[in-house]
Amino acid sequence: MISGIKIPDSKIAREAAELVRQHESDLLYNHSVRVFLFGAMAGIRQKLKFDPELLYVAALFHDLGLVDAYHTKTKRFEVDGADAAREFLRSHGIAELKAELVWEAIALHTTPGIPQYMHPEIALTQAGVLVDALGTGYDDYTPEQRDQVIAAFPRGDDFKNEFIELQTRSALRKPSTTFGTVNLEYIECHDPTFRRPTNVCARIRNAPWHS
Repeated sequence: MISGIKIPDSKIAREAAELVRQHESDLLYNHSVRVFLFGAMAGIRQKLKFDPELLYVAALFHDLGLVDAYHTKTKRFEVDGADAAREFLRSHGIAELKAELVWEAIALHTTPGIPQYMHPEIALTQAGVLVDALGTGYDDYTPEQRDQVIAAFPRGDDFKNEFIELQTRSALRKPSTTFGTVNLEYIECHDPTFRRPTNVCARIRNAPWHS
């Protein structure tokens, strides 16, 4: 129990944690569990009905696409992690609707303006990511809640810069997957001269329609 939140301890939860732990660094793994804890706290505070196990799996897998073992050349890293989570859940006999719910939570966790209106597991995955990575909603948690989470799953000495470095490395390996997403900003921060080949206005004007 961490600040009133019980980390799921079912067979699926343990095996999910073991799989992710095999591939992720301490920095990413601790971040992922913090995402669950902060997301679950937000859910309780907002009196939402959610499945802690599904939220836990979504949080664990949400950044798995950043690691080499799950990296693909053509998909957004979020989709790589979502695909891995869905396959994991399917292999454990979880109903397809639940597996798809986790897929959506992971695939949409960096997409602004949409997840908060979807199922609680989707909204809370993003809420956990936002507070841990960007500090969005920081003051909605008490100092005691924040301290207990960080004590159990530390951020380390330089989480901010190390996290940016991981995200930038992934974005630079497949820049075309970042267009239209916040992931493009990692490349722009790394190289302020970087520009997409075309923007949406040019693409519309160059479409093969007469008008």
